[in-house]
Amino acid sequence: MSRLLAVLFAALSLAACAPMMVQQAGQPPLGFQGPRLEADRVVSFDGARLGLTKWQAAGEPWAVIVGVHGMNDYANAFHLAAPWWAEQGVTTYAYDQRGFGRSPGRGIWADDEVLMEDLRTVTALARARHPHALIVVAGESMGGAVAAKAFASDRPPPAHRLVLLAPAVWGWDSQPLPYKTALWFAANVTPGKVYTPPRWLTERITPTDNREELIRMGRDPLMVWGARSDTLYGLVKLMDDGAESIGRAAAPTLYLYGKNDQIIPEKAAFRAVKRLKPSDRSAYYARGYHLLTRDRQGPVVWRDILSFIRDPEAPLPSGAPPIPGAPGEEGHPQVAAGL
Repeated sequence: MSRLLAVLFAALSLAACAPMMVQQAGQPPLGFQGPRLEADRVVSFDGARLGLTKWQAAGEPWAVIVGVHGMNDYANAFHLAAPWWAEQGVTTYAYDQRGFGRSPGRGIWADDEVLMEDLRTVTALARARHPHALIVVAGESMGGAVAAKAFASDRPPPAHRLVLLAPAVWGWDSQPLPYKTALWFAANVTPGKVYTPPRWLTERITPTDNREELIRMGRDPLMVWGARSDTLYGLVKLMDDGAESIGRAAAPTLYLYGKNDQIIPEKAAFRAVKRLKPSDRSAYYARGYHLLTRDRQGPVVWRDILSFIRDPEAPLPSGAPPIPGAPGEEGHPQVAAGL
């Protein structure tokens, strides 16, 4: 027992000497003229230049999607869905969150408040540029947690719809005790250490059944592979807040999840989806994985999202049932039939 106490004391002593790194908002540069959209960058609220990719509809769009990518990804997360949406008259603005892709502080976690303010800024810029369009925020995985938390705040992004694509809701309450204990020590004792998943784990867990997309991602230099321990700590905290924020958005919300998701455990997803309001929607895809818009059945999801944007109350074209535990699950035809 004394040896264990000595180890714990040493670890806590080291923690005091190894603070976690978190990106904070910067001071706008002299002569700052305010946020703006550029060709391949969005100048955010504090002057930070974030990576931006646009897929524009021909003519003035009837809807605009602000895409918020997941952990270690970047704006290209929407490269399959967005061109099809553009053909349907919908423009997509997807930006690289701080710490990812072409944005500042690659590999360093950004404060949640900064991530949310970036989302508010990009959404406001999209709305100002397209004042007559429906504005939609679509957050995937970690981006879904950022979006859920921002929409539950006292300053939600100025959008008409919220789409959550397998949002990251695997927070502290859902983490096994050994996981969260190990992460706490790693983040506080060796915050700068980068962890990469072992090969045996990456061979067992797949984010999508689209092999071509996995190969493309593996060759993409803008993807981030591995994560600092303090970044992982920040992610779990964000997931915890994101889970608590589900169902608190005033905007109509669509929550999507795949039965084969190997990244966000179904227990955490089923727990979070119970928080949806009765007027919110969800869809549970039998052939869906984590990267729903990039799966082989991705076009099914693209169409459902487009339908929800047009009319949040209309039946989804796929006929996918609600996620187990979500409001309205019992009355769905497929659920009633035991499908």
